[in-house]
Amino acid sequence: MLGLNFPGLSVMERSLDAATLRQKVLANNIANVDTPYFKRSDVVFEELLQSQLQSPGIQGRRTDPRHFAFGSSSNPVPQTKLDESSAMNNNQNNVDIDSEMAMLAMNQLRYQALVGQVSHEFRMAKSAIGGSGQ
Repeated sequence: MLGLNFPGLSVMERSLDAATLRQKVLANNIANVDTPYFKRSDVVFEELLQSQLQSPGIQGRRTDPRHFAFGSSSNPVPQTKLDESSAMNNNQNNVDIDSEMAMLAMNQLRYQALVGQVSHEFRMAKSAIGGSGQ
């Protein structure tokens, strides 16, 4: 770990943001399970992060907001997308409650794992600084 500004911490922060947004989107999908013509939404983040990690290149560091940005962004932002490709019910609603509940549970586990990892990184930093680490 290279201090509090190491790249892994910003990726974990964005991942936590994505998990929080996904929780809200899934809760909205579940709340509208019986709403006619409602189309479910999903959060796209992991795919963006994976493509970012696989693309070679460098990014320039900006020390002033007036500087030009160049290179690829190392922190993709989670995005919400609407799924209009399917219909589950006669009323054109495409929310499958079982699928949404499973994704909700998976998102909860992902969030807890990320929080545990961030907590571990901060304990390591505290220990390196000379704190007790407990």
